[in-house]
Amino acid sequence: MKTTKKIVLVIAAFSVLNSCSTRKDTVISRNWHTLNTKYNVLFNGKEAFNKGIEGINEGYKDDWFTQIPIEPIKFEEDKINIPNFNTGMGAGFNDDGNEEEKASTPFGIAEEKAVKAIQKHGMNIKDVERNRQIDDAYLLLGKARYYEQRFIPAIEAFNYVIATYPDANLIAETKIWRAKANIRNDNEEFAIESLKLLLQVKDTLEVDLPEITREQGYTALAMAYIKSDSIDNAKKYLNKATETLNNRNQGARNLFVLGQIYSSENKKDSASLAFQRIIDFRKAPYKYKMHAHIELAKNSTSDSTSTAILEKIQDLIEERENRPYLDELYYQAGYLHEQNDSLSLAVDYYNKSLRAESDNVKQKTFTYEKLGNINYKNSEYIVASSYYDSIINIAADTLNLRFRRIKRKHKNLASLINFENIVAKNDSILSIVALSKPEQEAFFQKYIDDLKKKDEEAAQLKLNQQAFGDTFGGNQLKSNNKGKWYFYNSQSISFGKTEFAKIWGNRALEDNWRRSGRTATNNTDKDSLVINTKNLRYDLASYLETIPSEKEKIDSLKINRNVALYELGVIYKEQFKDTKLALDRLERVNSLNPSKELVLPINWHLYQIYNELGSAIKTNQHKNIILTDYPSTKFAQIIRNPNKPLEEAVSINEIEETYKEIYYLYKKDKFEETEAKINEILPTLQDSKLLPKFELLRAYAIGKYQDIETYKIAMDFVAVSYGNTEEGKKAKEIVKQLSK
Repeated sequence: MKTTKKIVLVIAAFSVLNSCSTRKDTVISRNWHTLNTKYNVLFNGKEAFNKGIEGINEGYKDDWFTQIPIEPIKFEEDKINIPNFNTGMGAGFNDDGNEEEKASTPFGIAEEKAVKAIQKHGMNIKDVERNRQIDDAYLLLGKARYYEQRFIPAIEAFNYVIATYPDANLIAETKIWRAKANIRNDNEEFAIESLKLLLQVKDTLEVDLPEITREQGYTALAMAYIKSDSIDNAKKYLNKATETLNNRNQGARNLFVLGQIYSSENKKDSASLAFQRIIDFRKAPYKYKMHAHIELAKNSTSDSTSTAILEKIQDLIEERENRPYLDELYYQAGYLHEQNDSLSLAVDYYNKSLRAESDNVKQKTFTYEKLGNINYKNSEYIVASSYYDSIINIAADTLNLRFRRIKRKHKNLASLINFENIVAKNDSILSIVALSKPEQEAFFQKYIDDLKKKDEEAAQLKLNQQAFGDTFGGNQLKSNNKGKWYFYNSQSISFGKTEFAKIWGNRALEDNWRRSGRTATNNTDKDSLVINTKNLRYDLASYLETIPSEKEKIDSLKINRNVALYELGVIYKEQFKDTKLALDRLERVNSLNPSKELVLPINWHLYQIYNELGSAIKTNQHKNIILTDYPSTKFAQIIRNPNKPLEEAVSINEIEETYKEIYYLYKKDKFEETEAKINEILPTLQDSKLLPKFELLRAYAIGKYQDIETYKIAMDFVAVSYGNTEEGKKAKEIVKQLSK
């Protein structure tokens, strides 16, 4: 009896298993494989796929300063290699019989599950698929391949569904995904054609598409048209895609892209409407709402709208949940104030933007640029240069046109700043030289006293931080079972001793120990010696020794300062068109008894400036100096023939001959005469191609008879002013060598 029962059970089990075979077209078999596919293999595959999508959404960072892509994903140029899974059947499967490799990425796992569903649960009987979930498996397979950047295998999977399951309920979605893969594969024309057929219901479908599917289709069409640079068509289908907004994430993104396109076309009203729709879209993700407010600020068209938007930006700044966006909000508030000519408020908000905690480096570069430009317009060139320097130090994308423009601007300021620093430094030294001995001592003693006070405060601050840092979550310097007082902390005491010795040396325990004349003691194991450990930072004599007293050094300081002032005057006049600063520098150097080779060019430039300003008295003053003291020069000839074009004042052949003559002077070691001759002719060569050659020869001559610092200044001027010429490149190399 027991044997009979066993036989019956075995037969029953065999019958059930046989009925569940993928080759048997039975109700039990179809339902069993369908359920196992849907709720087991495909469920796990879709979970992995959704996890991959979440990773993309969390990891993708939009560049809000450029037009964001419709699909928030960035594909690399190098294709990602993903293992092929053996299925033994179509749609681009590998049929080489190799052992299956384990996937390690969410999309790889999704592909693996899709392949498993097709391999183990596919019921292709007489060329008809009996498992209703297999088309879902192929769709998941294609989508996983799409996100792994394997577009051709993805297209093969989509094509297999379209060819094999023309009546599947996911056929429209599959065609949209195939079109997206073709767009990524630079085949947007085919994508546009197939999507139009689908959306116009001229394909195999006989019913209207659901709204969500139409949204997907119109979005894909907009992607294709943007890829093919057909912006008008892209706008058309983005508008269609945003009619229903069933997908809140993609819908908000489509509206944002649409607004950006209108903004780039200077259609500010249309752009503002698109951004306002995002703000009014209750389900839109918060990041799109915030940046829509920011874009509205950029597109403000009048004072009234600007005021309203500024008030809204201010409200957003005060809301706690907007802290991650403070740098952008402060920047836009500054921009609106700048547009309203409230520069002080603009600068204040730009500085607040820089102080806001943020890892948005690109935003910082724009803020630095705004502050740099404001200072540049106000003739604060040194401050402007510091902001441009900050951009260069933090910029990530150093190849774009904006960065190259900023770098060029910064480079143009480099020579100017160098000359300004020389003037400031030499003026400072010369002012100290001009003081009496007691005044010099008083000056440096005050400096030393201030320095000591700052050092003491800094040392005390460090001690306090070390001693009590653990109270506020800092370094735990407390000894075991000891209190928090400074002298209970052995590490704090050790640190304090080190800092004290670094600043004061090893002082004896006595009254007036701070006085610089006191000696410091250093005990050794062998003997105790008294040594003088003067801290030069606090030693008055060491400062007094640095004051130059030799006439040659003092004269060199004056010459270098005067040359720098002259060069600054020319730079402000010719390069920056800043008449006020040009006059200031040239008039000052003119009053400082400059060397004779500078007198003529200084008067020439002052004559030109005052002539343009219409100041007859000043113009005549400098004109008379040129005509009286330098009657045979080219300057005098130009003044006598004002209607003669400047470029005709000296012919090309005459310029070449003049260069040869001056070059011969240089070869004969007549360097001062060489410089004087070049200074004399330079103003008549402003439009000549040979101008860089004269400037370089002048720099060479300066290097032969003046100090290395003056030589470097002259070469640096050639390198900055004529950087794209052969002469400029030679000057750059020389400056590099001199800087080593």
